[in-house]
Amino acid sequence: MSTTRDTYAARILRVQRFIQQHLDEDLTLERLAEVAGYSPYHFHRIFRGQVGERTDDYVRRLRMEQAAHSLRYRQRSVLDVALDSGYGSHEAFTRAFVRTYGVTPSEYQSLDRPPSAHKEQLMSAVSDTKQDVRIERLPARRIAGIRVVGPYCSATLGPAFGRIGQWATSANVWGPDTRCIGVYYDDPEVTAPEKQRADVGVTIGEHIHPTGEVQVQTLAGGTHAVLCHKGPYDKLGESYWWLYSIWLPNSGREPADAPPYEVYLNDACQTPPEELLTEICVPLAG
Repeated sequence: MSTTRDTYAARILRVQRFIQQHLDEDLTLERLAEVAGYSPYHFHRIFRGQVGERTDDYVRRLRMEQAAHSLRYRQRSVLDVALDSGYGSHEAFTRAFVRTYGVTPSEYQSLDRPPSAHKEQLMSAVSDTKQDVRIERLPARRIAGIRVVGPYCSATLGPAFGRIGQWATSANVWGPDTRCIGVYYDDPEVTAPEKQRADVGVTIGEHIHPTGEVQVQTLAGGTHAVLCHKGPYDKLGESYWWLYSIWLPNSGREPADAPPYEVYLNDACQTPPEELLTEICVPLAG
């Protein structure tokens, strides 16, 4: 029974990753069913049962969240973002955006997040601990990971990191170059906490082939902005805010169409929270 559940979950996760990578394409029910290896007659029911949303609602939501991210962090016109999101006109996109976020796309672009009064406090807190952002060409990383859906907090992510650590020990993958990785697909300011997606895992070699809930993916190599955050994990949001709201707009660079990920440089079980080191890696375009 458990093997059957794992098979269903793995096939639906394969579809979710396919959607993430092809949001600007025509994602028909038939195409997604083929990726999953299910008949279209059954696929939409299986997807909804596993994910909690219909496929068209899921795709529409991810496209709108991607649009919100583009409006905030890329120098794109509203029309360009509308077309990228599958809308044929500025007007249709604006109506859909207002229904989702309560403001027009142009108003959303100009929103000050966080509020100005809080911004100075955050800038001061981050400046105490941040190091300079490095622009690096990072190698591709093959990781074995577990998908987590829920708020980006220790209560949600901690148990998954525990399970992947146990798997890594049983699979004998730990080595001097092994790293724990967290891939974060959603912006907490955009996506509701119960729908936030993450993959928590460890780097592995080509000879490792996990099964069950542990799935393999490869993070693409290329140019990244890398910021080393020193301190507790629950303060990482401040470094993300500084990186995206202060550094990125003044860097002359734009983020690539790929999620940021974190590399954990020391062991949280043996390191005081104030000494924890986490690299935030943001893929860059160009």
